[in-house]
Amino acid sequence: MKYLGVIIALVFIVIVARLLLKKQNPHAVLLVSGLLMLCISYFLNYKLPVLKDETGFIGFDFFRYIKESFSKTNAGVGLMIMAIGGFVAYIDKIGASKALVHVAMKPLKLFKKKPYIAASMVIPIGQILFVSIPSAAGLSLLLMASLFPILVNLGVSRLSAVSVITATTAFGMGPASAITVSASALCEIPIIDYLVDYQIPLVWPLSISMMVTYYFVNKHFDKKIEIEKGVETERDKKSDVPVIYALIPILPIILLIVFSKLFNLFSSPITLDTTTAMFISLFIALIFEAIRRRNIKEVFDTLKIFWSGMGNIFKTVVTLIITADIFAKGLISLGLIEGLLVFAQNAGFGAIGIGVVMSVMIFLASMLMGSGNASFFAFGPLVPKISKALGIESSSIILPMQFSASMGRTVSPVAGVIIATAEIAQVSAISIVKRNIIPLGVALIIMLTYHFI
Repeated sequence: MKYLGVIIALVFIVIVARLLLKKQNPHAVLLVSGLLMLCISYFLNYKLPVLKDETGFIGFDFFRYIKESFSKTNAGVGLMIMAIGGFVAYIDKIGASKALVHVAMKPLKLFKKKPYIAASMVIPIGQILFVSIPSAAGLSLLLMASLFPILVNLGVSRLSAVSVITATTAFGMGPASAITVSASALCEIPIIDYLVDYQIPLVWPLSISMMVTYYFVNKHFDKKIEIEKGVETERDKKSDVPVIYALIPILPIILLIVFSKLFNLFSSPITLDTTTAMFISLFIALIFEAIRRRNIKEVFDTLKIFWSGMGNIFKTVVTLIITADIFAKGLISLGLIEGLLVFAQNAGFGAIGIGVVMSVMIFLASMLMGSGNASFFAFGPLVPKISKALGIESSSIILPMQFSASMGRTVSPVAGVIIATAEIAQVSAISIVKRNIIPLGVALIIMLTYHFI
């Protein structure tokens, strides 16, 4: 009876995986399976997730979880993703994306014969940006608006372009990262010291390994598919909008870097969140359009594209994130996380064995739940007690666990970053995961070997 919940959770994981691979509707599969697991947890007297406001009847409470998930997601990451999706649709409509491609292709023409080198170079550049823009979905969608059309125009497939863009979020680090803040607190190390002395020395060899593996993996897979030459040829034509429009797609990134929490630590008293930066950039784009068109009615009418883009992202991406959240709640309610922790503590391994097992488990948990934060916040607080019993520093276990959490999210078909980028790129989330699993698996092995041995 003690491990019954874990066994049931594993059965559900297998069933859901099979249904998703058979291309069953993922919204329905995740929602129904999540609700079924919550019901089973109740009848087994397991601890259910806490509701902010119960209905008074357990049968209604199960559906209350859906309502609260909608409220939480739409108020935070959901609104951000919708705002970015609307902005991407808008800049494509006004020709800003084509203007950026036209400007960027001039200095990047030397990569026309080596497009996969250019694609691999996105990884370290994006990782640096991730320090200032710590939202995985947010940064990836911003790069989809700016770098994605450039990479496709250079000659890589849509899947190759979106895979390296999602890879930029594989290592959550820096003072603006929620996982980093939690990890440094658990280790009782100042956050800047944790970044400079612990995170950066471990990240750079992993970054190099991912650049190499993505180069060969994407090149290999692209030989088997037909690259959309028609799209590339069309994008290669000269843009009919002013050159200054090339600034619009990268404007949100500039704003978020300049007014980031990282800069706030040193000088700037102003900070911006991603959603606010998107609306600022939208209105600047509207001003550009007003100057170019000189017709206010036409400019106001173009704003419909933004709202339509937001709606499209909501019905495809945000709703899927919400149903994935219900699925994750079901797994947690059945005691999957607690079962994995008990296994790790009772396995009889030494310090290195415990560190490796915990890192692998948190990687798998992030894959299943689609959230690096959720898996790390479940496992992380127990590390100080474990490390004290083993007589080792907490940082020796916390650091690889933290990176494993964000790496696991990058290969999860139910992660917000994968779902959102797949929608923009018009490819399947499973296809992105297939591109990511080999480079991230290699990076995981290198990290555990490099750190523990």
